[in-house]
Amino acid sequence: MNVLKRLAGQTAIYGLPTIIGRVLNYLLVPLYTRVLDPAEYGVVTEFYAYVAFLYVLLGYGMETAFFRYSKTEESGKIVFSTALLSIIATTLLFLILAIGFSGNIASYMGYASHREYIIWFALILGFDSICAIPFAQLRQQGRAARFAFVRSVNIFTNIGLNLFFLLFCPFALKTWGSTAILEFIYNPDFGVWYIFISNLIASTITFVLLISSAKGVKLVFNAALWKQMIIYAWPLLIFGLAGVVNETFDRILLKHLLPEDSDPIYQLGIYGACYKISILMTLFIQTYKYAAEPFFFEQMKNQDAKLLYARVMNYFVAICGFIFAAIMLNIDIVILLIGREFREGAAVIPILLMANLFLGIFYNLSVWFKLTGKTFHGAMVAVAGMIITLVLNFLLIPRFGYIGAAWATFICYASMMIISYLLGRRYYPVPYNVLKISLYIILAAFLYYLSTLFKFENRLLIRFSSLVLLMMYVVIVIFAEKYHKPEVA
Repeated sequence: MNVLKRLAGQTAIYGLPTIIGRVLNYLLVPLYTRVLDPAEYGVVTEFYAYVAFLYVLLGYGMETAFFRYSKTEESGKIVFSTALLSIIATTLLFLILAIGFSGNIASYMGYASHREYIIWFALILGFDSICAIPFAQLRQQGRAARFAFVRSVNIFTNIGLNLFFLLFCPFALKTWGSTAILEFIYNPDFGVWYIFISNLIASTITFVLLISSAKGVKLVFNAALWKQMIIYAWPLLIFGLAGVVNETFDRILLKHLLPEDSDPIYQLGIYGACYKISILMTLFIQTYKYAAEPFFFEQMKNQDAKLLYARVMNYFVAICGFIFAAIMLNIDIVILLIGREFREGAAVIPILLMANLFLGIFYNLSVWFKLTGKTFHGAMVAVAGMIITLVLNFLLIPRFGYIGAAWATFICYASMMIISYLLGRRYYPVPYNVLKISLYIILAAFLYYLSTLFKFENRLLIRFSSLVLLMMYVVIVIFAEKYHKPEVA
């Protein structure tokens, strides 16, 4: 229990800035969906979908390889320096190519008049990719407070600049009229422009903070070590790229698979805004991952490690089920996060929430191939998911639009979860309590379904019924955990 408390504590510390930042970022969604029309927000959605893909490509699994090979303080320094120099070299090559061909890339994407978008995002990706290794070092060293501080600076800088450009500047222009300073820094026609430039400034500041904190570190490149790390990491690159295809390509494909008369970029904007709400589940999963990955490697030599992993899975799914129930039982309030024009896509929210829950379980299950070094097998699971994603998107989007994209994501993550569980039983059997995990998932979904059967007009009754159902979930989970059947290795 002490070990689990430490994991929970580190998750809280790593997660605090992320949770606050993501919550504040979600508070930007109402701003974006009121300042921008769905077509403009579709541009934002598309660019960030590409960024997620390229970020994984530029990291090529070095972050996890760093955790794998940083066993002692001395070896950790060599691993850090080798990984960092490797990432810097490949990032510089990427920047040269991306900036050099920015005009061609912009034209291909349909933004020929906005070559600057490509340059900005190349720089954002460059800074963020290099920062991944220093961030990983902070996690490996258990320096959660420093990690949280730098993350917080990034988050609050980005959010503050968004508010400055999209709220304060229009207010100042309307209240005090045009001034020389205001004209220099603000143009009311550049809404999307300011979202991107805010991100670039925040990434630049983060880069400066992390690089300055790494002063005094002797940079040595160990070619033999690098070769070992690459052999370990390259399947993780495939794993990561396949994962990003599963997570983001529905938003990329929507633009190309929907018929022209349906205004694809408009539909993409609606889907992207509703997807933001579903990512509330991912918010917890991401913060948990920051602490869990080094934790899993640290505990691998513990004789009760497998029992510990099983117990962690129980708590993880219980919390995810609570998040699903809390959001869906109060969806009438949560949906207010996005503008009225975007709410027609609300039907995808429960589908995507449950899909992300399955993805979270898959991340927990991935312990079997990361600890055994069978990263190629893990990559193949992700590739199988990628094939499912692509096939289903091509089949479902033309017929059902973004609803089809949501179901493709759901089926993909459910399939990956099941395949990974079955392979894990063969290569690194962990005594997961499948019955209890299934109970939590079914219970959360059933309580949401139950809530749809009650059509109260009175808002007080709606809130009361939602609270009662949510408390039912909590009580059942507590009872199940208190009187659970212990896992047996």
